[in-house]
Amino acid sequence: MKPLAIFGGTFDPVHLGHLSVAWEASELLDADVRLMPASVPPHRPPPTASAQQRVAMLRAALQGQSRLMLDTRELEREGPSYTIDTLIELRAEQGDRPLVLLIGADAFANLATWHRWRELFDVAHIGVLSRPGVDATLPDELEREVADRRTADASASQGLSAGKLIELVVTPLEISATRIRELLAAGRDPRYLLPAGLFDESALLAPYRR
Repeated sequence: MKPLAIFGGTFDPVHLGHLSVAWEASELLDADVRLMPASVPPHRPPPTASAQQRVAMLRAALQGQSRLMLDTRELEREGPSYTIDTLIELRAEQGDRPLVLLIGADAFANLATWHRWRELFDVAHIGVLSRPGVDATLPDELEREVADRRTADASASQGLSAGKLIELVVTPLEISATRIRELLAAGRDPRYLLPAGLFDESALLAPYRR
């Protein structure tokens, strides 16, 4: 059964860096990918754009292809967006289908601060998106947890529903959502940093313009 990968974030706004690594991970894993915007992210300030505005931007960005899909379940849940709750819900829906949580290497290094983080491996694999030749140093607690789970074989998710740490070397685009918001607030046009669909409807970027 083809794996289902989950790529979360605030997507404030969604940019080409998000889409590029999600697409590349999809190819490496031979997986469908759901982009899942967070409602109230526990580890960062609230988004500038509203939930409805971020969903509209994602819909525009994902037009014309079927590999990357939108999943709004975290926006429909009250309170903080805890990843473990989302994965448990998806596991109940998907049965034994392999699930892969996609997460950047920097964020993964802080996994031990996440809510019920050890339980993530009970319901999903974790696919760590890393840059070529860059190895992040992990806290001892996290390193002990993942030592026997680690693999660089992207096909490892095919035969197991959960439990592996899969290292996915992707080609990152050095694009910052913070910088994009600054450019828009200054009246500039960050074309080629954002999906073309966001410029087709200028109102989509209104939350960031002064």
